[in-house]
Amino acid sequence: MTVSSPDLALVIDFVNTLDLEAGTDALATPAELDGWLRSRGLPGDGDPPAGPRQRAEAIELREALRAVMLAHNGAPANERSAGVLERVAQRGALSVQFRSDGSVGLEPRATGFPATLARLLVPVAAAAADGTWERAKACRADDCRWAFYDQSRNRSARWCDMAVCGNRTKVRAYRAKRGDRP
Repeated sequence: MTVSSPDLALVIDFVNTLDLEAGTDALATPAELDGWLRSRGLPGDGDPPAGPRQRAEAIELREALRAVMLAHNGAPANERSAGVLERVAQRGALSVQFRSDGSVGLEPRATGFPATLARLLVPVAAAAADGTWERAKACRADDCRWAFYDQSRNRSARWCDMAVCGNRTKVRAYRAKRGDRP
């Protein structure tokens, strides 16, 4: 997958920690969440390991991001998801920071786990600013929902993989039209 930025790829990878088709969740336990986050350098030095509450918050963020990505792919907008994203940004105290070199960035001012989750929203804000956030989509297939970056010229990709999810969807529609049983 070629994504506009490695940071947006991180957000897509975060959403894809749940694989519906394989029935696996890379964040199934607080220890797995902690390992996933640490392997990507997200928690600050000295932050305590994630616990059950942090895992629940991470899952809530992951599913809110997936819902937004589904909306980018034609699903109805989800107000609850927007609220979750807003809450994560507020708890992490995401704010514009002006640096001595003249650059400007968006960074969490909070510490601990709220800052860790808010760091996942920084690439979302950057992608929204450069117009690429709408290309981050979730597959329309109900049994997939895999997040992907729409690389099509006209931004019309519906499925994570046309050869797999697209084909299955089209075969199901064809069989339903003919009256075949699944």
